[in-house]
Amino acid sequence: MPARLDPTSDPSQPLWRAAQVFRLLSYLYSMGFQIVSNDELTRPALGWLQFGVLSVWTLVCAAAYLQGFGRRATWVVAELVVVVALMLSTALIASPQWIADNQSLPTTLWATNVTISAAILRGPVAGMLAGAAVVAASAALKGYVTIDLARNATIVIELAVGLAIGLAAQTARRAHAELQRAALLTASVAERERLARQVHDGVIQVLALVSKRGREIGGPTTELAELAREQESALRRLVSDSGDGGDGRDAHPALVDIRSGLSRQAGERVVVSVPGTPVLLDFAVAAELEAAAVNALDNARTHAGPGATAYVLVEDLGEVVTVSIRDNGVGIAPGRLEQAQAEGRVGISKSIVGRLQALSGTATLSTDPDGGTEWELTVPRGRKGKARG
Repeated sequence: MPARLDPTSDPSQPLWRAAQVFRLLSYLYSMGFQIVSNDELTRPALGWLQFGVLSVWTLVCAAAYLQGFGRRATWVVAELVVVVALMLSTALIASPQWIADNQSLPTTLWATNVTISAAILRGPVAGMLAGAAVVAASAALKGYVTIDLARNATIVIELAVGLAIGLAAQTARRAHAELQRAALLTASVAERERLARQVHDGVIQVLALVSKRGREIGGPTTELAELAREQESALRRLVSDSGDGGDGRDAHPALVDIRSGLSRQAGERVVVSVPGTPVLLDFAVAAELEAAAVNALDNARTHAGPGATAYVLVEDLGEVVTVSIRDNGVGIAPGRLEQAQAEGRVGISKSIVGRLQALSGTATLSTDPDGGTEWELTVPRGRKGKARG
């Protein structure tokens, strides 16, 4: 059994309410037409019976659409069947001459309710199809199709109502979806700010304590203290900039300056050199390139040895952008990378090489046990990433 729709969550709820007001007005008009025409019918009693069915169905439909349980395709199809049946039943109540001179007893205005229902539920195409069915029932009743729009504009009215109401319903649902996306984005920003506060109150304070205590103890723990201090500074910059994307940028701009993110990595043991002009890259490309460079720097901090310094150089070569990360540490021993990969540690292959390959770029590693390590990360840049004069 289909789940009952919560009418309060339906973006087309105002249209359903307005449609039921129209249903009431069209019912009153149909009642007046019945009263005026009843004496002209060949079977007046049957005419009142038909109007009784029309009245009950009007009440049932109004309740179904207002409460929400009728807002599904099967219900609209049932409404269309009832409308067409009542229109065709006029042939049992009135003479052929009366039918030729008048509209059906369930007036065309009242029959338009099913056109509106279909349009709200499924859009303009469904609305226009329902309107065409109403027009077809009227033509079948009279036995001919009229193309004199000056005297009978039923087809124009039905199709226009189906189109207009259907477009309005589509617009309402599209606007509701955009509003939901905006609400989710707002919630995401709020959650990021909450996590930033937790990082500030937890991780940063622990790093500050490790840095302080490491310097007090001295000896081999001094290096650990320096690493903790650098990470504390980096986290503080990240948390302070988290409200606007980390460096004053929009959340998802088309182009970003790669210099900003890499310059934040500068510290006592990291020297960053960047061009004097912006180095613009697509947002996603810049984020991945920066992540790969940071991973290479983390490896240098961890494995280059005490006192080693890392140097970052950003080069804008026109069609490509290159980031070089070099340290003056101990380098990587022969076979160490293969051993790490065999042991399941795939940080280099996934975080650095894999990222650059995904960007159609290259990641080249040069290392010497006595000459340090150098990464050269290169990404192609199309016309979108070129600096604008």
